[in-house]
Amino acid sequence: MTRDADGDYIAGLRDRLGLPGIVDIHTHFMPDQVMRKVWQYFDAAGPLTAREWPIVYRDEEQVRLKTLRGFGVRTFTSLVYAHKPDMAAWLNEWTAYFAARTPDCLHTATFYPEHHVASYAEAAIEAGARIFKVHVQVGGFHPGDPLLTGVWGKLQEAGIPVLIHCGSGPAPGPFTGPEPIADLMKRFPRLRLIIAHMGAPEYSEFLDIAAAYDSVLFDTTMNFTDFFESADPFPATERGRLRDFADRILFGSDFPNIPYTYSHALYALERLELGDDWLRKVCHDNAARVFGLPVS
Repeated sequence: MTRDADGDYIAGLRDRLGLPGIVDIHTHFMPDQVMRKVWQYFDAAGPLTAREWPIVYRDEEQVRLKTLRGFGVRTFTSLVYAHKPDMAAWLNEWTAYFAARTPDCLHTATFYPEHHVASYAEAAIEAGARIFKVHVQVGGFHPGDPLLTGVWGKLQEAGIPVLIHCGSGPAPGPFTGPEPIADLMKRFPRLRLIIAHMGAPEYSEFLDIAAAYDSVLFDTTMNFTDFFESADPFPATERGRLRDFADRILFGSDFPNIPYTYSHALYALERLELGDDWLRKVCHDNAARVFGLPVS
């Protein structure tokens, strides 16, 4: 589908499913200078992307907001992540400001293992953060780092979801994969983790972790698209588990940093042929429940 055809397909899907809107829990809004650097990295096909990655929605911020809302996205996130010390607190200040001026964006925050992490993470919680983002691959740190013990504990007690990129796709890092997350969940068994990209490519292992811990969720970011299936295909043997976890899978797109149209991300879910009830849950109802959003 072309970008021009995005709206028609998405509107048709929403109407057929009777959705009041789409909840997209994996979208990126960042300070302009940070977003430009991210785009430059994708343009250069950096080692963490491992392939060419043309960005379809390379627009200025207000255009991107208009585009999402035009698709019928009623709630989204401003996922940011730190790749070095003394960055996360500043990003959290920006996301708090962005959420204050963008009421349909869930107040998002992040953290990084550093000596003052507990103070700024707690400040973000007190300021009303609804979701945290952690990127183990880009950040290059172990999620079980002792500096993060207090933060994980506070997030577990607060019940605030943490969307974590911890799978080894599109390129592995020294701390990616299921083992660090399995260890983390043993220490914090009520932690509300949302595994980004369904844990690609270690799909089966992360599904096993979710089977052991009811608080573990998934997002569908880039999964099942032609782009992802060509590199890290979801195993056919695990398709049945998508039904089993129907209440714990949430739609994510990675907008605007995707190399295909937004409609293709939704079509990729529809062509799984798991049924309209499954699609309604994934595209809206599950996230509405997790984040306490209106159901209509």
